[in-house]
Amino acid sequence: MAGGVQGAAGQAGTGGFGAVQGGAGLPGSGSEAWHSAYQRPEQGQHGQHALGQPEQGQPGQGQHGQQSLGQPGQGQPGQGQPGFPGASGPYYAQPGQVPEQPRQRGRSKVVAGVAALVLAVGGVSGGIGGYIGYQAAESAGPVTNALNQAPPAQQMSNAPEGSIEQVAQKVLPTVVQVQVTGGAGSGFTLSSDGLVLTNNHVVESAADGGPIKVQLQDGRSFDAKIVGRDPSSDLAVLKMEDVSGLPTAELGNSGDLKIGQQVVAVGSPFDLNGTVTSGIVSSLNRPVRAGGQKGTPDTVLNAIQTDAAINPGNSGGPLVNMRGQVVGINSAIYSPNSGEATQGGSVGIGFAIPVDQARRTAKELAETGKATQTVLGVQVGDAPEGGAVVRDVTAGGAAEAAGIKNGDVITRFGDRQVETSDTLVAAVRSRAPGDKVQITIGKDRTVEVTLGSQTVEPR
Repeated sequence: MAGGVQGAAGQAGTGGFGAVQGGAGLPGSGSEAWHSAYQRPEQGQHGQHALGQPEQGQPGQGQHGQQSLGQPGQGQPGQGQPGFPGASGPYYAQPGQVPEQPRQRGRSKVVAGVAALVLAVGGVSGGIGGYIGYQAAESAGPVTNALNQAPPAQQMSNAPEGSIEQVAQKVLPTVVQVQVTGGAGSGFTLSSDGLVLTNNHVVESAADGGPIKVQLQDGRSFDAKIVGRDPSSDLAVLKMEDVSGLPTAELGNSGDLKIGQQVVAVGSPFDLNGTVTSGIVSSLNRPVRAGGQKGTPDTVLNAIQTDAAINPGNSGGPLVNMRGQVVGINSAIYSPNSGEATQGGSVGIGFAIPVDQARRTAKELAETGKATQTVLGVQVGDAPEGGAVVRDVTAGGAAEAAGIKNGDVITRFGDRQVETSDTLVAAVRSRAPGDKVQITIGKDRTVEVTLGSQTVEPR
């Protein structure tokens, strides 16, 4: 499975000359309905909501939410039930006989006795009932009705420092919705005059001059153009037209993140502008291969993993810490049940580009319109025993200068274990050109590499 560190100019993200091009770690494909389990969650369609209908049970079928009511049983005359003709007992004389008088008098006495007993019991019951009613009346208080209560005074205090509420208040004014033909994603403002950072895959369909609109949280909408984009890092910088005085995001340090740390994601999932979700950092330095648009190469991210809900439309929006500082750019989700005809949703596994990497790329794009990519100068694939096996070494590249040869198996990159070729790709792209890194070959051979660079030429 071919992999590698980024290739020649004009082949951004595809391997070849001078780059690591990851092997088949996490399969990915293209377009809005990604075939990969790892998907880009950007293409929420405007205003479309598919609302399912609740299932309806049939009357009398005993389905969920329904009751099947039977008819009460009825006794049949002549079956020995009291009160029906033909029933046995002393209530009916045999035909042709007249009861004797003494028996009548005795029965009257019995009946009278029963009546007296009933009266006695009734008197006792009435006394008990009256006593209970009296006691209930004594203990019952005045009736209280919540609808008659005055509403509480409006709370004027500020949200607690470090709370999700406070973070949302700080970050929301800087988050925008990026609208292109056929869908929308998210982004956030980098400058007061309208620079916006988003994902490349959000605006890739408009790269040939298609219309782009950027909508602010206050509802205002502005035309925008692409300043520069880098498919290999899945980042793009836009410039809104005729705007000034915008609030800008505060960038943090993704290198300070710890697993378990609380984070907040903000964006426009499914066209729901200004949606805030929260979660934690689930993992760091997660190599993730995410599919691009049709005909474009996959992107291997050195990602922050989070369980904050990220859905289609969240792509390009910020992942922030509890100080309201951007620590990542939401870019992909794990969606195991998605396919070409369906669009994945959050299962609690989302991925963001670390801001330490994004900051350098965004600055280059904003200032020059192009980005430089960190390269090792090899093509690699997955080694059967683990690691990244070198399949080609670029002449004059960083790997050749360090003595790396075809067939070498890279097992460590700095302090990071290399398990697959995608791990190596993600590790290289997390560094800046000119960084010096110790690379382990096999079990015990170590070389020092000074990482190179090349300019990305998006197609």
